[in-house]
Amino acid sequence: MNEQPQKVDELCLEHRIDVRQLAERSGVEETRVMAILLGRWTPSPEERDAISAVFGLTRDKIAWGHKTPIQHIYGQGPA
Repeated sequence: MNEQPQKVDELCLEHRIDVRQLAERSGVEETRVMAILLGRWTPSPEERDAISAVFGLTRDKIAWGHKTPIQHIYGQGPA
């Protein structure tokens, strides 16, 4: 069967672990873990490996994308 990658927040619910526990088990800073769970940070390959190992998975079995939609910004930027 072709399984869809799961999101980190879904895995936390499934494994009944919170942000603090995931940070402790993975060795990734707690504020970074929170940002990843909220979809505001795309983790590095090393962070992906550390977090996925907590769930007994490889990084390709987890969906890592941003949840915040990309907005088009108009203007010329800083002067």
